[in-house]
Amino acid sequence: MALEIERKFLVEGDGYISQAFRHYDIIQGYIAHENGRSVRIRITDSEAVLTIKGPSDEKGMTRYEWNHPIPLQEARELFELHQRGTIEKRRYLVHSGPHVFEIDEFHGENEGLVMAEVELGSETEAFDKPSFIGKEVTGDTRFYNAYLAVHPYKDWAEEK
Repeated sequence: MALEIERKFLVEGDGYISQAFRHYDIIQGYIAHENGRSVRIRITDSEAVLTIKGPSDEKGMTRYEWNHPIPLQEARELFELHQRGTIEKRRYLVHSGPHVFEIDEFHGENEGLVMAEVELGSETEAFDKPSFIGKEVTGDTRFYNAYLAVHPYKDWAEEK
């Protein structure tokens, strides 16, 4: 089984931009999302992926994830089936020791939210936090992309 183990953080400042070795734009939508399970279509400039995710464990750090590359045209057709809410973001990739942090700058309905994720080999694996890493939000379901698609960041009164 393919398990994804990751930790999520809010980002402080924009220092990640100058540290990034690559960036690209992402648009994604959810065909289904229920009880922590989701089916997602993600499209970038050069590829498309169909992803199925299972519910997170009690810490919100580990979950089943299955990714399957699909042709861009098929992804565009499937995207028409997505439920309300589209995630638009620019992703920056930043090296930190042996790890790569993915920093997502959200746009559209989630403008103003910037989060970083790091994938790990185990829940106890150590990693170096870059200077732009802020508060940890691992396990806070409000920061799951599937949640943000339906409850956009712009509507969060308590966060602003």
